[in-house]
Parts: sequence; structure tokens; C-alpha cells
Amino acid sequence: MITTTQPTSGTTNTLKGGEWIIKSTTTTFTPENFDEEQKMVLDMCHQFIATEIEPIHQRIDQLEPGLMPSLLEKAGEQGLLGSSIPEYLGGMGKDFITATLINEGLGGGFSFSVAMAADTGIGTLPILYFGTEEQKLKYIPKLASGEWKGSYGLTEPNSGSDALSAKTTAKLSEDGTHYLLNGQKCWITNGGFADIFTVFAKIDGDKFTAFIVEKGFEGFSQGAEEHKMGIKGSSTVQLFFQDCKVPVDNVLGEVGRGHIIAFNILNVGRLKLNAAALGGAKKMATVSVQYAINREQFKTPIAQFGAIQHKLAEMAIRLWVSESGLYRAAGWIDAKEKALEKAGIAANEALLGAAEEFAIECAILKVFGSEVLDYVVDEGVQIHGGNGYSDEYIISKAYRDSRINRIFEGTNEINRLLIVDMLLKRVMKGKIDLMTAAFSVQKELMSIPDFNTKTDGLLTQEIGYVANFKKAILLVAGASVQKMMNKLEKEQELLMNIADMIIETFHAESALLRLQQLIDNQSAASATIPFAIVQTYLYDAADRINKAGKDALNSFAEGDELRMLHVGLKRFTKTNPFNSKNARRQIAEALIKAGKYYL
Repeated sequence: MITTTQPTSGTTNTLKGGEWIIKSTTTTFTPENFDEEQKMVLDMCHQFIATEIEPIHQRIDQLEPGLMPSLLEKAGEQGLLGSSIPEYLGGMGKDFITATLINEGLGGGFSFSVAMAADTGIGTLPILYFGTEEQKLKYIPKLASGEWKGSYGLTEPNSGSDALSAKTTAKLSEDGTHYLLNGQKCWITNGGFADIFTVFAKIDGDKFTAFIVEKGFEGFSQGAEEHKMGIKGSSTVQLFFQDCKVPVDNVLGEVGRGHIIAFNILNVGRLKLNAAALGGAKKMATVSVQYAINREQFKTPIAQFGAIQHKLAEMAIRLWVSESGLYRAAGWIDAKEKALEKAGIAANEALLGAAEEFAIECAILKVFGSEVLDYVVDEGVQIHGGNGYSDEYIISKAYRDSRINRIFEGTNEINRLLIVDMLLKRVMKGKIDLMTAAFSVQKELMSIPDFNTKTDGLLTQEIGYVANFKKAILLVAGASVQKMMNKLEKEQELLMNIADMIIETFHAESALLRLQQLIDNQSAASATIPFAIVQTYLYDAADRINKAGKDALNSFAEGDELRMLHVGLKRFTKTNPFNSKNARRQIAEALIKAGKYYL
């Protein structure tokens, strides 16, 4: 396993969220660690998509009445909706990694994937995690089976990213038996057919609170289906509340603590969005590989052209790296959840606590995964040429469907800001000693560089790159905090620059750890393509990190200070010459030989 030399000493395998930036990592969970049961679950998901979804995807997009609910019921019959729900509530009680796998396995189902993710995620988890025992017993078994479908009402016409500014109100009735909800919600996934809704409203004008609303409650109605650019087969409507009567027993969690529910549910949702995006992107990469093999121009399959091979290889690079980051974080959450349960924490609280611990990583995954999917489908259309713009080819549908993922679960801009905000809050609370590490990096800049660093060991060079990427983050973030102080939170462009450095570095290290594990467990020869992937990604990531770092530094420093910081950033993002063209050709040729994305 890798033991990297990082800005601070000490190696641990039980890192806190965000702590990987300043500590070395020696182990990781990877797809190569899946057990036989998990592999079977993934195969079952793929078969479900192939037999139940693909043949009727056009009917799904036409919003054929009753079709999507019936598909969710079929998924429920196969146990795909209740994997992470305890057995006593009608679920399968599987671990977090298996639940993540299901989201990936069903991720190639277009609008069905959206409906399923909303149903099992934001439609079910608020009640599972925050409901009373009576509420869980009443609702969860039917949600797990698919008999009832779940939905979630948070967004309003004037409150999207700023969810706490919601205007929907809740007033206790004179007899104290129920609340009267008034207001509206918009962009509600599954809203047209769901039976159960978690709805947020303010009691007495300021107590942001969650309620469980049933479809038949008096004063509750749903609007017409929205006409959307993509995911046309997913139900999206507005919800209206006109003195809607909600029993006091249907308050979810504590009065005035609805934000705890809203924000905690998003942590899990962000990671699982990454998983679904990964599943969809893998499917579309295969579609593009097969099209490139079969499409001829100038009497030659376009798969033989260097420009096309570059695109196919880059798809594979981003997919493999994204997958490495996903299951590294899922493994952390799974391990933390089990540790909390072993310490006597209730199962629902354990998973929430684990997801909250790694909320930074969940935001990282959401941004990276949604942008990888966008890249894959965009270049997939390009590979298809004019045909890619035709509805007769599935890539055009994937292109339209993909775009929403950069908005779902908090926009990518919001998530980038959150990454740095959450990190700095943990620093201020003393949970992560980032500033000591940053000062160490500044001290290193004043010393003479060591030009005798050995690079003859397998992956020694790559290990050094990742260690330096972390130093680049510490250099820029440390200087930003020192210079900007309380003004930093208002410098959104600067914060997003730092977030991009963090996102790139997390995935670079994740991919490197996975590669090392492959080599340790198999052989270097068996990891030839992953080795090419990691080398190429690190080579390109160094330039991206350098660019983000320069933009950040240029925004607040000047003169000799800026020149010194630039020298340090250049040192920490320096790479040796590397023939990325040949590496990409090697990766592309492996895909073409396999006839699909197979990694």
C-alpha cells in the first residue's frame, strides 16, 4: 500500500473528513474489493435496466400514466428500493457500499434512475432517519416495497439554493390537533404520482420544520407536469397547500430543526448522485466506443482516428478516476457507520453521523461526478457527429438528461463553496490542523529544494506528485486565510479556485491508491491500463491545479509576495515530461479491443 510523504507526519487509516489533505493515506476501498453478493446485486441492476427500462424508454419519456409507478413497484419486488432499510421495516438491511452500488447499477436508466433515486433517497430517508418509531412503522415498509412512492418538497419559486428563505407557512390549529400549511413548492421530482411527501414550512414565521404530507390530505394539490429539457420521463410538478391539514403527529423531527433534516439528507444524496452519474456515464462511454468502431469515414472506422481515440481515452480516464473517488468515500462512510453502531449509536444516527463526517467528500463527489457525466455525453455526441443530434440515437437523450445533475442536490457552484466553507469551519473548530501544515509548507518554500529526490521506485514519482498537490492546496489556502481573513467568505471566485484544487487532488490520490492496491494484489503487468490512466490524469491535473492556484493567488497577492507564492506553486505542480498522446492511444486501443468501457 502507499505511504505518502505529506505536509504533516503520521499515517492513519481512520481519517476524519477533509483530513486527507494533511495526512497520508495507506488504504482505500475500491471496486476490486466488491464481494460476490455485491457483484450479483450490480448485475441484477444492469439486467433490470436492460429488460425493464431500455425497451420502453420512449414510453417512459411520454409520461404514460401509471408506467413509472409500476416500474418502481417492480424494482421494489426485487428488493432494489429497500436495500439500506432495516429488515424489521421491510428492507434488506444491506451496507452502505451495496446501497451505493445499486445507485450506480441503475444509473443508466435515464428518467427511471431519477425517479428511483428520489424515491429511495429524499423520498424515504428523512422518515427513516428522523421519524418516530410510529412514523417509520407506518410509512417505511410501504416505501421499501414500492407500494407507496416518496417525494420531497423543499424548493420554492423564490428559494432554491437559499432553501431557508422558504415562504411556505405552518400554523397550529386552534384545537391543537393539526397544522395548516399554506404555500407552494416547485420542481418536485415524483410529485405527480407520489403518495408521501416530506415538506418544509415555517411555523410562526421562523421555525423551519419538516412535515410528512400524504397525497390525500385536505388542502393539498399537485400542479401539471413541467415540460423539461431532459429527464422528460420523470414526474416534475408544483405542490400547492391551501390550509392543508397535517396532523401534529406528522411533524418530522423537532419543530424548528428542519434544516438539520434538509442538509443531512443532502450529504447522502450527493454521493449517490455521483454513483448514478457514474453508471450512466459508463453506459454512454460504451455506446460511444461501439459507434466509433462501426462508423466508417474515408473507408476507415473512426475508432482508428487519433482525435476520436483521444476522446474515448479521456472518457475512460475520468470514469476510472471518478469511480476510485466514489468508492474510497463510500468505504469511509461505511466503516464510520459500522464503528458508530459498534459504539452503541442507533443505526439511523450512525449513517447520518458518518455521512456528516464526510460531507466535504460528498460535495467533492457530486461536483466531479456530474461534470464527468457531462463530459462523456458531450463528447459522445461529438463522436456521433450529426447523428448525435438526432433523437434516433440514444446519446442525444443522454446529453439532455445529463444537464440537470449539475443543478440537483445543490448547484455545483454552491457545492464548490461548501467544500471550502466546511473545511475552514472544521479548521476554526480545531478538528483539522490545516494552518500548522500550511505554515510548514511556507517554511519549506524558504528552504533550498532537494534536487536529489529518488524517483526510481514504482510509483515513487506519482506519490511525490500527489504529496505536492496537497502542498499546493495548503500554500494557496493558507495564504488566502492569512491575507483575506473575514473577507474570504465573500470572495466566491477565490473559494471556487481552491475547491477545484481540492477536487482534483482528492481524485488524484484516490486513483493512485487504487492503482497501488491493484499492483499489490495482482501485478504491475495486470495494471497496465490503470497505470496509463493514473499517469495521464496526474500529468493533466498538475496543470489544472496550477491554473486554479494562480488565479487564486493573483486575486489577492501582489509584488514580491505574489512572485514568491508563484514560485512555490510552480514547484508543487511541476511534472516531468510525459507522452500523454501515446498513453491515451494505449487506453483507447484497449477499449476498442474490448468493444466497450470495461474497466
